[in-house]
Amino acid sequence: MAERTAESRNGGARTAPSEEASPAGAAAKSQASGKPWLPLLITVLTMPALAFAMTKFVLVPQMKHALALPDAPAAAAAAAPAKPGSAEAAKSTDGKFKVTVPLGSKILVNVAGTMGTRYLMTSITLAGTDPEMKAKIEQNKDQLMDLATSTLCTKTIADLEKPGARNVIRNELMTVFNNAMGAPIIKEIYITELAIQ
Repeated sequence: MAERTAESRNGGARTAPSEEASPAGAAAKSQASGKPWLPLLITVLTMPALAFAMTKFVLVPQMKHALALPDAPAAAAAAAPAKPGSAEAAKSTDGKFKVTVPLGSKILVNVAGTMGTRYLMTSITLAGTDPEMKAKIEQNKDQLMDLATSTLCTKTIADLEKPGARNVIRNELMTVFNNAMGAPIIKEIYITELAIQ
């Protein structure tokens, strides 16, 4: 009768003694505890293979597509360096042709207030839309170099280390150059090198 009441409490199911459950539990426990390193080993072996496959077949093709290199002749022409002193013409964003002319050799001046112990070296390229700009700059090259040297030698170390110093130098040079040329033919100045020693 005690057995029936225990069955009725458990919904009619008999409870198995703990001795019967232990051999099956021990077998499952031995299988689980025998190979805990297997997931780690699989992860360590498959991650480099997955990284290689993703790089080779997904990332590199997407990067090539995003960088879509232009055709070979145009790329070769764009990659060819310009000769010093030559004018390069390129179409600007407003549809006009932009002419760029390097001012010449590097400009080297003593920095003001350093008693000749520090110097500034720079290279400048002038840009504008006037088709005769190259000829005008070549005619006035010596005067423009002198004006650039005179403007740059007034700069102190503090002036050169200020934020936006390059823009200040560009604006001063553009004003001085356009005044010397008699017309605002220089629209932009590119400072291609600027070093303080």
